[in-house]
Amino acid sequence: MFRKEKAAMLVLEDGTVFEGYSVGADVSSEGEVVFSTGLVGYPQSLTDPSYCGQILAFTYPLIGNYGVPALKRNSHSIPLNFESDRIQVSGVVVAEASFEPSHHSTNLSFPEWLKQEGVPGIAGIDTRALTRLLREHGVMKGKILVEGAGLAHTNLEKADSPVKVVSVKEPIRYPAGPGAPKLVLVDCGVKVNILRILIDSGVDVTRVPWDYPFETLEYDGLFLSNGPGDPKACTRTIAHLRHALTQKRPIFGICLGTQLMALAAGADTYKLKYGHRGQNQPAIERTSGRCYITSQNHGYAVQEASLPPGWESWFTNGNDGTVEGIRAAGVPFKAVQFHPEGCPGPRDTEFLIHQFLDEVQNRRSAK
Repeated sequence: MFRKEKAAMLVLEDGTVFEGYSVGADVSSEGEVVFSTGLVGYPQSLTDPSYCGQILAFTYPLIGNYGVPALKRNSHSIPLNFESDRIQVSGVVVAEASFEPSHHSTNLSFPEWLKQEGVPGIAGIDTRALTRLLREHGVMKGKILVEGAGLAHTNLEKADSPVKVVSVKEPIRYPAGPGAPKLVLVDCGVKVNILRILIDSGVDVTRVPWDYPFETLEYDGLFLSNGPGDPKACTRTIAHLRHALTQKRPIFGICLGTQLMALAAGADTYKLKYGHRGQNQPAIERTSGRCYITSQNHGYAVQEASLPPGWESWFTNGNDGTVEGIRAAGVPFKAVQFHPEGCPGPRDTEFLIHQFLDEVQNRRSAK
């Protein structure tokens, strides 16, 4: 079927221009251009709050072939099939977009979804060349300019305080039965599959904003979520976490949570050249030497040499050797850069979350 799409361009800050056509909303946008090597899972990736404010390029050549499911929620009003209740990216870049998906769960086509959410998309460009450029020079800012849509405007809040944008504004409690362990989840942009796993495990979860003084709450365990942006911008979270590290209550972090834990402990973080994004990232557990294939989405990492005495690197990346997890000796403080909850998978390391919950339960039982 013949289809006439508007012209669009991806313009990078170094002056490189990729010409293609629009497959999303008739708006222009800007953001940091990053790439993901995942083969599937675009509904989960695009709704991942860790991508807030970024322009996401998919290296897999065809996106949208199984469409987009309807937004459904469970009994706690938590979205199913997505990682938040909206698309979080500022724009999408693909080689080819499917306009006619084929899957029993399809509610919208990929382009229809982008238009409904007001997000621009560009297709018809060489994403291989784009990825090689970003790998060589590092991620850079860029703009998607759609024919007739005018210039892109900077969203200062997303650029400067993305965690503030994606975090809940007030505490939310997900109660469990009498005697259940109490868990505080610091929401820096949590993927909701983390919430689903925690709630289904029978713990009483209190989800608090990124800067909430959680030390004022009674809890058996502390969970630090993933989220977007530079961890050093979360100064309030780090300050509260420093207090938590003086206690012996179990703490577990994912992605941004790892960087925040490291900073609170006195270590340093730095920006990766092009980050780790996709569902095929190898993480090696240092003690056993076992390699796990993991889902990842982060642009910052912990500087291993800066870890203070009593802390060690737990996992390392099989590709570049960077820190993929940290832990403290003698106290139940652990965190990983990858996503044990997967979604999109794999979920080979979900057992790490359940090990943490066992520690929380043991502390509760010991009271």
